[in-house]
Amino acid sequence: MPRKKQSPIDADVARRIGGLLRGLRRSAGYRAVKDAAADSRCPAAQQTIYAYERGGLVPSLKQFMELVEFYALQSAGATLATRYEGVAAMVAALGTPAYHFPEALDLIDRLQPEPAAGRRRRKR
Repeated sequence: MPRKKQSPIDADVARRIGGLLRGLRRSAGYRAVKDAAADSRCPAAQQTIYAYERGGLVPSLKQFMELVEFYALQSAGATLATRYEGVAAMVAALGTPAYHFPEALDLIDRLQPEPAAGRRRRKR
């Protein structure tokens, strides 16, 4: 059976995800994208990061997580506040329709069986 084609990501959602990455990059101490991309540990190329941040491309969840990890954990300028911002970025991104996490939680909820009727206490 062929895969169903994904619907395009809304431009506002793409810009919001890009804004999360931009804010995290700046918090990590990288004023410009080229500075972040110049670091050998950076998981994405300069043009790719530009495209993500302006909302032209939406990173896959794995790519998003790699950039968050790079900015929040591996950057020289990363602080405890940057780590907290990384957590906030992950939570915000997972809540968007781009990564289908809300739909996954809905499916999990629908898959849960009804609780088994247990023994009831006698009324006194």
